Order: sequence, then C-alpha cells, then structure tokens
Amino acid sequence: MTQFVKHKLQRPFVQRVLVMISGTTGAQAITLLASPLITRIYGPEAFGILGIFLAVSMMLMPSSALGYDQAIVLAKHEKEAIGLTKIALFFSSFIALFSCIIAGVFGERILEFLKFTDIKKYIYFIPLMILFGGLFRISQQWAVRLQEFKLLAKVNIFQALIIQGSIVGIGLVYPFASILIFLNVLGQLLRAMFIELENVKRRKLKNIFSYSHSPLKGIAYKYRDFPKYRAPEMFLSAATLNLPILLLTSFSGPVSAGFFTLSKRVLDAPATLIGNSVGNVFYPRITKAYYNNENLNNLIKKATLGLVLVGAIPYSLVFLSGPWLFEIVFGGEWLQAGIYARWMALDIFFNFINKPSVKALPVLSAQRFQLIFTIVRLIIRSVMLVLGLLIFKNDILAIALFSISGALLNLFLIIVTLNISKKIH
Repeated sequence: MTQFVKHKLQRPFVQRVLVMISGTTGAQAITLLASPLITRIYGPEAFGILGIFLAVSMMLMPSSALGYDQAIVLAKHEKEAIGLTKIALFFSSFIALFSCIIAGVFGERILEFLKFTDIKKYIYFIPLMILFGGLFRISQQWAVRLQEFKLLAKVNIFQALIIQGSIVGIGLVYPFASILIFLNVLGQLLRAMFIELENVKRRKLKNIFSYSHSPLKGIAYKYRDFPKYRAPEMFLSAATLNLPILLLTSFSGPVSAGFFTLSKRVLDAPATLIGNSVGNVFYPRITKAYYNNENLNNLIKKATLGLVLVGAIPYSLVFLSGPWLFEIVFGGEWLQAGIYARWMALDIFFNFINKPSVKALPVLSAQRFQLIFTIVRLIIRSVMLVLGLLIFKNDILAIALFSISGALLNLFLIIVTLNISKKIH
C-alpha cells in the first residue's frame, strides 16, 4: 500500500497538482485565517456592497478576451500562442475601454434601474477590474502553458499576504466597503504583474510584440470556436454564478448579498485550493493526451473520482453543520450565512468535481454543447431563484432551489463529457 501511494505521488501530473495545491493552500490559509477578523471589522453590509461590485465585474471579466486567452494552452506551436496573446490583449483592452465609456454615459441609470445604487461611486473601478482581470488570465494561461506551476503557487501566496493583510490593517482604521473594493481590484493587477515579470525573466518573453508569428487574422479564424462558443459560455457561466447576489440585492438588500458573498468565499476555498489546481494542471495534460492519442475517458474519470474523494468530507460537514460553524467562526450576525452555506455546499461540491470535464470540453471540440448547456443552466437556475424570491418570498428557499438545480446540472455535465470522451480516437 505504501509503495502504491509512493508510486502515485511520484507521477508528474500528481506532483504538479501538489505544487499548485501547496501555493494555493498557503493563499487560502491566509484568506481563511483573516476572514474571522475581516467579518468582525466590516460587517454584512460592506460584504454585500463588495459582493455586488464583484458580481457585476466577474460577469464581464472572464469573457473580456473573447475566449482567446483560453486557447493559449491549446496552441500546438509557440508562434500561434503568441499571436493568440496579442489578440486576447487587444480585446481585453477594447472591452475595458468600452465599458468605461458605457459607465460614464449610462452607468448611473443602469445601476438605478437594477437597484445597485450602493456601488454607484465605485462604477469606474469596474473597467479597471475587467482590464486587470484580463491581464491576469492571459498571464496565467502562459504560466500554465509553460508549466510554471511553482510560479503560480508563489504568486498566490504573495498576493494573498499583501491583500488580506491590507484589508485587516486598513480596516482597523477605515472599515468601509471602498477598501474591500479597491484592494480586490489591486489584487488582480498584482497577480498579473508578478506572473508576467517572472514569465519574462524565465522564458525571455519580452519580445512578444516583435516576435515573428502567423498572421493574426489567420490565427483568430483558426480558433474562432473560442469567441463563437467559449466566450458566450464563460459570460453566461459567470452570470449564473453571480445571479444570486444580484437578485438578493434587488429583492432583499445588500445585507443578504453579504451573507451570500461570505458563504461563497468560504465554500470556494476547497474549489480554489484543489479544484482549480487540478484544472490548471489537467488542461495541458489532457491537451497532450489528445495529441498523443491517449485514452481521454480514463483520464477524465480518474481526475473526477479523485476530486469526489477529496471534496466529500468538507462539503458534507458544511451541509450538516453550516449554521453552527459560521456562528462560531465569524460571529453571531453571520448565522444566516451559515444557513445559506448549508445548501450552497451541494452546488459547490458538484462544481468542484466538474473541473476535469470543463477543462476537457475545448479539447474534445465540444464547445457548442458547452454553450447550449450553459444557456439551459442559466434559464433553469434563474427560474429557481425567482420562484423562491418572488413567488414564495423566501431567500433560503431560493438559495436551496438554486443550489440543488446546480448540483444536478453539474452531474449531468460530467456524465455527458465522459460519454463524449469515449468517442474520441
């Protein structure tokens, strides 16, 4: 048994995952240790305003490069990857600038219509969040392509230490939502800068804008499935994930949004710690397996089962004891967040174990299916939320229906992905 475990741990895929986990563990440990202090300093309303700001930003940020950033790892040749980087940078910058113009001309009216007036004075931070987030995602994809997992681990720890330390330190003097928002925007910029500086230093990527490459129009056309299917899918996925915060704000106010924001932040820790680490390592691994004609079905199945074993205990614990845990750790005023967390644990567990399937779909050329699935998921989960909030006027029921439907849909996604992978090669 010991030899079997030792043999598994020596495999390159497992070692790379462990490197990613080590850095993310440090970052999440810093975040979680700081959270009981932060919740007592800022309170639910400040968290709610942060949640609204992040919900709006995160809907626009992932698709700002029109999905071309996601193709950087998939590109077989470096010249193509560099061309994709230029295309992704152009679209990220353009969409950030366009959103800034929209914010200036229509921003206040849009926020008033949606009842998001609490973030009115932070509206110009949204274009910055889009720009810095786009730069981070592009830099991260290059680090994944170059398999610089130690670099990503180091950046996660460094960024968490600076940002969480600043949130606590400044909050002791000035405990307002503006600090939470400003430091979250700064965090995106710092991560992008740290990764890019190291990429340049280690891999001589400083010539990226003069490097010889295939014509950009040809590259953009070759990877046209990414803006056609992947970008809309990422936008709709982000909209689905952030929909509860937006609707809770409209129907119940920023305090309820604050409860949801904290619950999601805590429950996302294992997903960020392990799920995203596995996903980042799995993407180049399954891309290589595809080009080498390996058995993709077994690869997806093993990675998924591994995540099931890892995630079952922590998420079961939250489902059984969420309210009590949140009240003890974060203070009595956060009991409602624990009730939300109990139901959200179901959804986030299945979102946690679907990472190999989500990463495999572009490699399996199944982005059209992924887009259709995401549209259906958004419709179903929106209906569940509105049913709970508008018909039954019960925020807990709304979160429960939203979470249960999400869990079942993610299970369906995994089953379909495994079936698609059986037909490859």
